[in-house]
Amino acid sequence: MPTYDYMCENCGHKFEQFQTITAGPLRKCPNCGKAALKRLIGVGAGIIFRGSGFYETDYRSESYKKAAEKEKLVRAEPAGARSPTSKDTEKNVTTAESKETKSSEKIEAGKREKKKSA
Repeated sequence: MPTYDYMCENCGHKFEQFQTITAGPLRKCPNCGKAALKRLIGVGAGIIFRGSGFYETDYRSESYKKAAEKEKLVRAEPAGARSPTSKDTEKNVTTAESKETKSSEKIEAGKREKKKSA
């Protein structure tokens, strides 16, 4: 929860108050009891990071950085530098066909079970 600074315009009393962000500003002064409080604009607190790091990507090892650099270079190659071979294409097509066949076999088996139970 953030800390807000308040000052009473009637008696000059200054204080800090912990409040949720959605809470409305206080109105009544705890010192004099008048409804003359004004929320001040504060500088806020500086963020202090302690520990071994907060995001994995902030402190990557040297080996990771080198591997990432190599990957960038591979991606930067021209599109026609390495085209898939006919064997690669055949493997992809065969795999897709086998997946379709297996799914259609499952559907047929389900239909047969429904007929048997009916």
